[in-house]
Amino acid sequence: MPVVTLYWDELEKLVGEDRQKILERLPMLGCDIERVEKEYIDVEFFPNRPDLYSIEGVARALRGFLDIEHGCREYKVRPADWKITVEPSVLEVRPRIVGCVIRSLRITDEVIRSLMEVQEDLHWTIGRNRRKMAIGVHDLSRVYFPLRYTAVDGNFSFIPLDFNTPMTVGEILEKHPKGREYSFILEGKKVYPMIVDSKGETISFPPIINAEKTRVKETTTDLFIDVTGFDENVDRALNILATMLADRGGRVERVEITYPDGRTEYMPDLSPKKMVVSKEEIFSLLGFEMSEDEIKHALGKMNFNAEISGGTITVLVPPYRADIMHEWDIIEDIAIGYGYDRIRPEYPPTNTVGSTHRWNDVRDISREIMLGLGYLEVITFTLTNERVQYEYMRRKGRIWRDYTPLMHPLTEDHTVVRTDILPKLLELLSYNTHHPMPQRIFEVGDVVIDGKNRLRLAACSTHARANFAEIRSVVQAVMREFNLEWNAAESGDGAFVEGRRADIVMNGEKVGVFGEIHPEVLERFKLATPVAGFELNLSEIFDAGELL
Repeated sequence: MPVVTLYWDELEKLVGEDRQKILERLPMLGCDIERVEKEYIDVEFFPNRPDLYSIEGVARALRGFLDIEHGCREYKVRPADWKITVEPSVLEVRPRIVGCVIRSLRITDEVIRSLMEVQEDLHWTIGRNRRKMAIGVHDLSRVYFPLRYTAVDGNFSFIPLDFNTPMTVGEILEKHPKGREYSFILEGKKVYPMIVDSKGETISFPPIINAEKTRVKETTTDLFIDVTGFDENVDRALNILATMLADRGGRVERVEITYPDGRTEYMPDLSPKKMVVSKEEIFSLLGFEMSEDEIKHALGKMNFNAEISGGTITVLVPPYRADIMHEWDIIEDIAIGYGYDRIRPEYPPTNTVGSTHRWNDVRDISREIMLGLGYLEVITFTLTNERVQYEYMRRKGRIWRDYTPLMHPLTEDHTVVRTDILPKLLELLSYNTHHPMPQRIFEVGDVVIDGKNRLRLAACSTHARANFAEIRSVVQAVMREFNLEWNAAESGDGAFVEGRRADIVMNGEKVGVFGEIHPEVLERFKLATPVAGFELNLSEIFDAGELL
């Protein structure tokens, strides 16, 4: 999670309160205070609140939360003649661009520092390390509109930031520090995105580096901000930056973007979004009732505007709140604005005696066995993608029957719920090839097949001599410790080497598989040493009930 450094003198000035009051109430906004120093405070915010990655955003939230100012501020976007034309050549590489102009901004060291920090935090979080979204900040006086957003080949040259001689795109990707760091984003591309002004001069090579000519200096008063990428995160980042600089006194002017299909957009769109929440839903989720005044006051403290009519509440959501996607997000903010410290704890109306679920008993036994065999326990994400689960493993999966997809995945890496644990262990090994060998890891956890949870145990071993005999002996030891009778049968699982793989069979039913991982699988996971592994269906072996 991003850690934001807030300097006391500036924070107190922007909020209008002393540090003692700020320090007392800040954690109630939903953050962790990492350290408190004489000059500054380091605060860690959850990734779902990118609007709080700057001192301006934190100050704005605190002014509302401390009852200094209430409601959703109106941000004006002035019409202007700034135009960008998107050319067809760039659509296959990085298709979306938005932008805005900020006028009459007093550029101080504090503003530059804050702008640079929030830019990098946004790159890392909603930008997914610049892959999904990247930001460019430029001195407007050195940008000559109209601009062209186009694609160029590797021989195109310009002077990149922090250099004084021209470099080709290919040279930037190989030699420039930023080029080497982010070249993976454009790996395999034949053309590269470029923003060029009316004089034919480059101002930005997204998502890698800006041009030196538009560097922001202390004498800069007007900014042009571009944001490029693929999805709605581009718009969210622009809104966060535009409102942050508007809070600093900047005047926001719109930019007209024209696409090859004739579509025209005017950005940024800083109009608030309307959402409707029912009182019944609020009371049901919170567990207690609130008066209409209490609801409006709580929403006002969280910088929302609200109108109540009967049993429904119409809420105006500020343009910088990228995290508000569902009515429950509004209700969560109502609870924060009301104050978690004001909610009285109550004992449940019935008393019961708890006991461990049978699944947890099986988990504990599995852990004890694997740790005794010298394996290290790991915990991987239950969300994954079809590529890792099936394509890399030389397996096939059918949607809904074999695996469950996510309706609104946040990233392309997390689109389905896992159906096997072994692919996740191989993925983990690929991230740890720099560690010494041998590596022996296991995980006991849930998978979801045909819409139902299953309990699995998977393990793998990687070193120069990892083979079928080794993993068979491990499977034998596990089944012996479980006191289970089993047989090995010929397997057709494509994830393993033919002739060095076997199914684990009990009472005529397959309950697992083990063997040497196929070289094609190893290559796809970029593993250079042999791997042997197994996966066991614990919920099919033991009568452990269902996990609800």
